[in-house]
Amino acid sequence: MTNVMTYKGYKARVEFDPRDNIFVGRVLGLEDSISFHGNTVTQLKARFTEAINHYLNDCKATGRKPEKPASGKLMLRIPPEIHAKALIMARAAGKSLNKWATDVFEKEEQRHGLFQ
Repeated sequence: MTNVMTYKGYKARVEFDPRDNIFVGRVLGLEDSISFHGNTVTQLKARFTEAINHYLNDCKATGRKPEKPASGKLMLRIPPEIHAKALIMARAAGKSLNKWATDVFEKEEQRHGLFQ
């Protein structure tokens, strides 16, 4: 079971707070901090929707550009030696560099249990 919710491309991690007996959500991948909570799953989903809509409306009202959820495109600047080693490792694994890097990121995500 994952504890991630998605709305308009924004993802939030959800945890249960046994002390306050509520579900707490935090939107991931943004510089701005967006959190919400609810007593039930239905209420939590509604609050998540409200939080994202409020964020987008606030950005519009203040003339700020809202941060966008991750697009799937990632540009990295790494030393040429590391780039070359990554290409060699990808080719040795019979994968494109994109597929190899995705697998490495996924393995690290699982190792750290970010979405477990």
